[in-house]
Amino acid sequence: MQIEQHILDKVNEWLTPVFDADTHAEIQKLMTSSPEELKESFYQNLDFGTGGMRGVMGVGTNRINKYTLGKNTQGLSNYLHQSFPGEEIKVAIAYDCRNNSDTLAKVVADVFSANGIKVYLFSELRPTPELSFAVRHLKCHCGIVLTASHNPPEYNGYKVYWQDGGQLVPPQDKEIVTVIEQLAYDEIKFESNPALIEYINKEIDEAFVDSSIEHAGFNTPNSDKDNFKIVYTPLHGTSIVSIPPVLSKAGYKNVIIVKEQEKPDGNFPTVKSPNPEEPEALSMATKLAEELGADMVVGTDPDCDRLGVAVRNNEGKLTLLNGNQVMVVMTDFLLKEWKNNGKLNGKQFVGTTIVSTPMMNEVASAFGVECKVGLTGFKWIAKMIVDFPEQEFIAGGEESFGYMVGDAVRDKDAVASTLLVCEIATKAKAKGSSLYNELIQLYVEHGFFKEELISLTKKGISGAQEIKQMMIDWRENPLQSIAGEKVVMVEDYLNSVAKNQLTGEDETIDMPKADVLIYYTENGTKIAARPSGTEPKIKFYISVNEPLDKAENASIVEKQLDGKIAQILKELNIG
Repeated sequence: MQIEQHILDKVNEWLTPVFDADTHAEIQKLMTSSPEELKESFYQNLDFGTGGMRGVMGVGTNRINKYTLGKNTQGLSNYLHQSFPGEEIKVAIAYDCRNNSDTLAKVVADVFSANGIKVYLFSELRPTPELSFAVRHLKCHCGIVLTASHNPPEYNGYKVYWQDGGQLVPPQDKEIVTVIEQLAYDEIKFESNPALIEYINKEIDEAFVDSSIEHAGFNTPNSDKDNFKIVYTPLHGTSIVSIPPVLSKAGYKNVIIVKEQEKPDGNFPTVKSPNPEEPEALSMATKLAEELGADMVVGTDPDCDRLGVAVRNNEGKLTLLNGNQVMVVMTDFLLKEWKNNGKLNGKQFVGTTIVSTPMMNEVASAFGVECKVGLTGFKWIAKMIVDFPEQEFIAGGEESFGYMVGDAVRDKDAVASTLLVCEIATKAKAKGSSLYNELIQLYVEHGFFKEELISLTKKGISGAQEIKQMMIDWRENPLQSIAGEKVVMVEDYLNSVAKNQLTGEDETIDMPKADVLIYYTENGTKIAARPSGTEPKIKFYISVNEPLDKAENASIVEKQLDGKIAQILKELNIG
């Protein structure tokens, strides 16, 4: 096959003595046996997306390897020295269970230390939320975690956190990328300064556990906890080092771990995808829970920032809740706690994202609490805490199974969230209800909101072009109606314009630009289209709602909503 000259130029650069013999050998192998893969490996540079930089591990500029991460770290080191002149710069580094995460983390630590930067490196794998916590606990300028979240086993990634413990946001992200792009590979300092690398573990672990209990524990009686049975699975990930200690210290003794998925393993041998958003990932845990008569199932993704929850419905069957449902139950519970303790005074807020359920606004407004809405990705919720210091942050969530309680962690946090959902479900059972019933009652109060997420995978160069064209088509040929409902508003976050389809008037969207389109209908249906920032996918987020007069009619209304969603999928040809 013909390979473009600009790609060959990159390949030839990687065959110079700047790169090691193993890299040369792997490139030579690709040149002879897999030119298509060679092209994929070099046709672009890996970009920072909504959740940092993720990619397939291997050689090349479009892959995760010691050179792409080394270049990132060298550029970040240069930027830190520019930003904090004269200061002793400190960074914290963690890594998850993925293949090569430990060795890549050491490469990153070496480069930082070679640039005169103090490094706190976790001695073993740790959850992403603990890294966010450690950045502020240790008063670091920056943090790095090596993870690809729930991506397939061949992936790894590099997430950057700033002083506040949140992920990079504008303007730092663009400024750092500019510095990185100006670097040559021979400028990377790989020679470690061991005197500047300090290994951390137990002290931070204990502080993190205590903080999780402080924010998500609510003094549930031990007798109620003893009467509540939980099946938990880390899905071969890092949560095994944090969630059991938190639950145990909080008084939960009746926790059964799925043994086959207990050991960290970057190959994720028992699941197709280690993503708790997908029912299949929790099938082993659900089966065990049915055998044991457990009340609830909790499963977390490899880096422990997302959690999946299955609870028993009114027929006694374990049902997997989606991220929106868990989020509104948690938020309502926290707001009630704050209200009952006299802590609501009009200066608090909760946070969510533009593709999450509109029900978050309904729940918050019922308590007179502001619900701030940001772009997709938890970094925008964390940024709200920085941008509005005059307000108290209670909690934040997004549809992709992520939630954050309080501000000690500034990212999705499945550790504290697991404790919180256990507290809610245990208290509900103790009063003769259930977490599922609590959700249905919220539907009676605020309307039955139901969401559906459709992800279409489009891999490689052609896939990226196909996704780009789909978004162009949606912009140039906007929908006029959806499921028989007239479209009344179209929000285009790439062009920062919200157009009223009835009056033709435009309003400016006061948010950073993002490749997202959202349609709203006259009856409150909402459809968002968005290319993923971390995976080769385009995602469609559908939200529909209907009033629910009483809990007994929930199944009837849900069928109506399911029918509307099915009609939408058929009309849009995305089902």
